[in-house]
Amino acid sequence: MKLFLISGLSGSGKSVALKMLEDSDYYCVDNLPVELLPALIANLKQAGLSRCAVSIDARSSGSMRELPLHIEQLKQQGIDIHLLFLDAQTDTLVKRFSETRRRHPLSDDKRTLPECVQLERELLSEIASIGHHMDTSDVGANTLRLWIKDFIQLDRSRLTLLFQSFGFKYGVPVDSDLLFDVRCLPNPHYNEALRPLTGRDAPVIEFLEHTESAQKMYSDIRRFVEEWLPCFIADNRNYLTVAIGCTGGQHRSVYLAEKLARHFTAEQQVIVRHRELTQHN
Repeated sequence: MKLFLISGLSGSGKSVALKMLEDSDYYCVDNLPVELLPALIANLKQAGLSRCAVSIDARSSGSMRELPLHIEQLKQQGIDIHLLFLDAQTDTLVKRFSETRRRHPLSDDKRTLPECVQLERELLSEIASIGHHMDTSDVGANTLRLWIKDFIQLDRSRLTLLFQSFGFKYGVPVDSDLLFDVRCLPNPHYNEALRPLTGRDAPVIEFLEHTESAQKMYSDIRRFVEEWLPCFIADNRNYLTVAIGCTGGQHRSVYLAEKLARHFTAEQQVIVRHRELTQHN
């Protein structure tokens, strides 16, 4: 049986993720109490179902600390189980709740909305690092669906190396394992011909290919990842997110993420994402 657990902060996109899995022919259960997970899996196996997705959130906080133990026990039973943890910056979550006028699950007469978000973050802190951390702060529903589609198609027996470009002006991704700041490189933004383009376009690529500092930065990041990647693999990591940031997330970081992804694709399972291209361009 293949089992995906979806957890994370309220407003981060758990419903979108669960719906995407449902559309991909997974049997889905929303807001399952942690203590009921083993019984659910046993019943589904008996019913002959081979793919299941379960959403678990802070409303199960009383038993959340038991989740790692349940995951390990299910793995010992031969269940192919993986946890996706969705996160977002606090101001983004507050804005989403304010726009939709939804009530936060932990809200009461004493807590403000930011305090509810912080409390939920604390309640989920123990499991936040167990699985694949996905920052949805500046991600629309359609983009998140594509990310989930990529996620469920991965080979779980191998480490997944994710290169993500972003713009510092829009905030640092909360799901970064390694983060590189490339704002010191010459910026194509100041070339009027290159300004409307991205790091995927040939003129920008040519500009940066002929920029000595950009090539030095690429080589240094590549060597760093090559040197330390075996340590992450030996630590039984399933995912490693390498975030590369420039000012706006349009030119330099995109170019470097693409070039690094091409280099590592020959030997690793690689995903490349450009956070700002679908949001701010």
